[in-house]
Amino acid sequence: MNQTAHPSAPPGKQMLSEQVYAHLREAIMRGEHRPGAPLKPQDLAKEQGVSLAVVREALVRVVGEGLADRLPNRGFAVPSFSDRRWQEIAEARRTVEPVVLRMSIERGDLDWEARVRAAHHRLVRTPAYVPQEGEYYTDAWAEAHRAFHRTLLEGCGNHPLLETFDRLWTASELARRWSAHRTPGRDGVEEHRRLEEAALARDADTAAAVLVQHLTLTAAALTDASEQAGW
Repeated sequence: MNQTAHPSAPPGKQMLSEQVYAHLREAIMRGEHRPGAPLKPQDLAKEQGVSLAVVREALVRVVGEGLADRLPNRGFAVPSFSDRRWQEIAEARRTVEPVVLRMSIERGDLDWEARVRAAHHRLVRTPAYVPQEGEYYTDAWAEAHRAFHRTLLEGCGNHPLLETFDRLWTASELARRWSAHRTPGRDGVEEHRRLEEAALARDADTAAAVLVQHLTLTAAALTDASEQAGW
């Protein structure tokens, strides 16, 4: 007797949870759920055609990534603009990254310079927005952006510091997308150009100052005052 599962057999709970998690994560990243909006397990289960248990498992993963909050009454919601975490993450980045950038400029070799130039070139040539991916910047641009900032710091040669950067970058991705959505007139291309130029000129003071300003502008779009603006 053939014991092979039927091709149309429903996927297991783990696979369903993975699918719901991926869908929910992408929806939050693309702004389909507004900041502060509730994430109701019952509604999500009905929308995705899965059980409440599957949805709750996916929600717990999203909470673990900082893309949602678990509220005291056991409900779930997207974080708000004014959540203190964004300013704390920005403060941590402004404290850590300029120091690491100075180390990178001091220690980076010719190969590092070439990687910085290549990463910047890829960032400039990658479209930030395409109609089919909604109002937020594309996943390809997000990765090019991350790679550029990380490459700038890689000359430091200190793996624990780079791991700290990785954690802070992941934690701030949602805030970064919100900030870009709320400040469409910001000239990020020029900011990145100045950053690359100062780093390759080995001008640590200017590079650190440009980086601090760059990080500050991102966080500033998420302050209480700016929350009065339209979404």
